Amino acid sequence: MLLEGISFPASLLKHVAIEKMLEDGVLQRRLSGKSKSVIFLKNPAALHSYLSNHFGIGDLEKYIITYNKLDLTRSDAIEISGNSKLKAIRSFKGFLVNSYVPVDAVLNGNAITLQPAPGSFTFISDWETFVPDPTVIIVGIENPENFSQVQKQDYLFEKIQPLFICRYPQSNDVINWLQNIPNMYLHFGDLDFAGINIYLNEFKKILGTRASFLIPPNTSGLLQQYGNRELYNRQLHLSPKPGSLEESLEVLIKLLHQYKMVLEQEIFIAR
Repeated sequence: MLLEGISFPASLLKHVAIEKMLEDGVLQRRLSGKSKSVIFLKNPAALHSYLSNHFGIGDLEKYIITYNKLDLTRSDAIEISGNSKLKAIRSFKGFLVNSYVPVDAVLNGNAITLQPAPGSFTFISDWETFVPDPTVIIVGIENPENFSQVQKQDYLFEKIQPLFICRYPQSNDVINWLQNIPNMYLHFGDLDFAGINIYLNEFKKILGTRASFLIPPNTSGLLQQYGNRELYNRQLHLSPKPGSLEESLEVLIKLLHQYKMVLEQEIFIAR
């Protein structure tokens, strides 16, 4: 509308801000036919003044370009409008990692070694440039308590060099990162139907043969001793159909149905 003679059908400009501009006389409306109307701008200078006074927008062209940036930051938002909450912005993208053994990796082109001190974790923000050694197995942990106490579960991972990642806070960052690295992925979650579905729907269907599901030793005995029958009954409708899963999952599902109980992963934290 900043171009002389340009107008738009009023039906395309239904927004509270447009209505306010019409009420304040910044924009004008005129009939176009019997039942249709168009909206046009009579004084471009008045619009620029209005945008500056009401929305903090001093440069409309810069505002449009910056607003549509995929990596818009809060400082960008303040610069173009004076409002850090102009648009929903994820300030903390990325995910937590943990390890009880040194893990070599590259971050932003620099070699690093990960081994957080007990009681602390490392938050990877620039995950797009985070590349672990390809021999490292990425272990996705479903529950926060298990993630925070990986040292007490080292007996489950004696034959591999693991790097643990936390499923929370949930976002697409983890799966996008896993797709961009060659490492194998091992899912460590609850031994129940919900946990199996998380693995199948969030990881297996995307990573394919690079993904596997951890079934710890003595699962059968632990199911009998610590299994949860109420949770089994509550989740029974989530049980995957047999015959289409990897062999280890087929065995696990048979065990769950055999004992009619499921097992939550916190039991594997050594006492």
